[in-house]
Amino acid sequence: MNKAELISKIADDAGITKTQANATLDSFVEAVTKTLKGNGKVTLVGFGTFSVSKRAARNGRNPQTGAVIKIKAKKVAKFKAGKELSGKL
Repeated sequence: MNKAELISKIADDAGITKTQANATLDSFVEAVTKTLKGNGKVTLVGFGTFSVSKRAARNGRNPQTGAVIKIKAKKVAKFKAGKELSGKL
């Protein structure tokens, strides 16, 4: 499912226009992004938790040449499915 299909599904289920559903989805994504940027986490009971994880710097290999390269440390977004969502899969 892509963003357009998700917006259509939200609009149909909630009985709102696609424009309103798009604004709602954009607002949700912006709120989660802003919270994660501040090193917070977003927990949706029954669905899951969005959080930030730190990856340490490490050595990797260039697949074409086999040369060792340094990969910088970085923060990545992480999602852990909740018990209810996991149970439905």
